[in-house]
Amino acid sequence: MTTAPATAPTIAALSGRYTIDPSHTEIGFVARHAMVTKVRGAFTEFEGSATTRPGLADAAIALTIQAGSVDTGNADRDGHLRSADFFDVETHPTITFVSTRVVETAPQVLRVEGQLTMRGVTRPVAIDFDFDGAATDPFGNERVGLSGSVVVNRKDFGLEWNAALETGGVLVSENVTLVFEVSAIRSGDAPEAAPVEDEQPAPARASAPAAQAQPAARGGFVAWLKKIFA
Repeated sequence: MTTAPATAPTIAALSGRYTIDPSHTEIGFVARHAMVTKVRGAFTEFEGSATTRPGLADAAIALTIQAGSVDTGNADRDGHLRSADFFDVETHPTITFVSTRVVETAPQVLRVEGQLTMRGVTRPVAIDFDFDGAATDPFGNERVGLSGSVVVNRKDFGLEWNAALETGGVLVSENVTLVFEVSAIRSGDAPEAAPVEDEQPAPARASAPAAQAQPAARGGFVAWLKKIFA
């Protein structure tokens, strides 16, 4: 049994609840080391979900990463990253992201704005994702793929440790690129939109009684003249 080829429906046509598949998703980062090379790492434990209705109505995304799962392929470096010099995982075991706005900024491009919390510090970030398409896998799962990245300054989140180099510069760059390669599985229908309460019309204001016209003199003006000149 083969996987159905990926298709490219419009982002606005997506609807449902989606769960990130950690086995086919990578959440990583890239930082410059000693000013001359790049070190890459990833987090191996995380969970996330998204919901949307057609037209990205009420679209929402949430992600929780276990900071202690950081893996750069070097045990000593990973231990340092888990320490109080960097993630301080004993005090702040998770990194979280909660969206505040999700919009399509160009065909097949999704901008996700939200609050990123790391080491107990929350900052707004905006991540642009390419929508890589949708497919049904051999097990009948409806999948969607997204890929994106964003550059953050680690010092904004309290990750301030560094070491000066004799040749100038520092050991670890302040700017770090966060990289997302996401495969998410549709797990159900989107929640129903919250009913909009009918606005109650304002109570009608009691109309003031119509002013009553003063009764005309009996017989009218002509009768009055007759009385005077009779």
